[in-house]
Amino acid sequence: MAGSSVEELRESALAALAAATDLEGIQAARTAWLGRKGPIVDALRSIKDVAPEERRSLGLALNQLRDEIEATLGERERRLEEEAMSLRLAQERLDVTLPGRPRAVGGPHPLRMAEAELVHVLREIGFSVAQGPEVESEHLNFEALNIPADHPAREMQDTFYLSDLPGLLLRTHTSPVQVRAMREHAPNPLRVICPGRVYRRDDDVTHSPVFHQIEGLAVGEGIGMHHLKATLYEFARRLFGADVRLRLRPSYFPFTEPSAELDVGCPFCGGKGCRVCKGTGFIEVLGSGMVHPHVLREGGYDPARCTGFAFGLGIERTAMLHYGIDDVRLLYTSDLRFLSQFQGSEA
Repeated sequence: MAGSSVEELRESALAALAAATDLEGIQAARTAWLGRKGPIVDALRSIKDVAPEERRSLGLALNQLRDEIEATLGERERRLEEEAMSLRLAQERLDVTLPGRPRAVGGPHPLRMAEAELVHVLREIGFSVAQGPEVESEHLNFEALNIPADHPAREMQDTFYLSDLPGLLLRTHTSPVQVRAMREHAPNPLRVICPGRVYRRDDDVTHSPVFHQIEGLAVGEGIGMHHLKATLYEFARRLFGADVRLRLRPSYFPFTEPSAELDVGCPFCGGKGCRVCKGTGFIEVLGSGMVHPHVLREGGYDPARCTGFAFGLGIERTAMLHYGIDDVRLLYTSDLRFLSQFQGSEA
């Protein structure tokens, strides 16, 4: 191969490189001209067939051509990458003058809102807050509350027992906290409320196996049923409004005697009867009564000197009445379409 042939090869290579207008074309040109099957490698292999006096100059010319092609390819590749980056930066540039994207802000759950409202109202009436464990002993959950071993509430289908810890269970109500509070304060007068999570094997439109209660207790000398009624009516009117329909009817609870339940007019049907109120026009909101002497003794009070009243209600039921929720299971689905309706609401 003569010098003129090397120059022709150079012109052909530079023309091919000029036709490569993108990174893919650059890579294809590199493979075509500098690859193992390319013309530069073929020319270098053919040097052995050239006269010995021409081999040195021809090899030098071919190596220079290869370096020139590589440098040209590298420069064009760098320039194309810079152009691509400039275009990308122009397209993806952040416009700092645009308004920021607002982040979704959560809010209190309707159950927590209802609990906060209940605690607020009962604090205004004069009660303080007491807390207790969710894993409770059978004695405090049942026997201390005058619920003997043969009572239906002790059945396995009604209560969650801890199989690995005999004698312990998930509390079925917050009443054990009342006994704990009495033992801590006896023989002094006491007025406490006990909010918290409780467990029972219930699951329907108005019940859940895991739910929340708030119970109240007042113990002292001279407390009577009239104090209980006045407290419940004041509490219900502050919570549901002064014009709420109320009904106090006799009932039975093993830890109170006598006992009564407080019902409020059904807000879903206006008293006409529906599936939520089971056709009665009223919805039970709480159970109550005068504290049983056995429970007073368990708490360290002398029933001959002290009396007391107690009441308890489900926070879920209160939230349903307060916010017009017709299925308690909506409170546990974590459906943002449902929960977002309460953003910015006040309990």
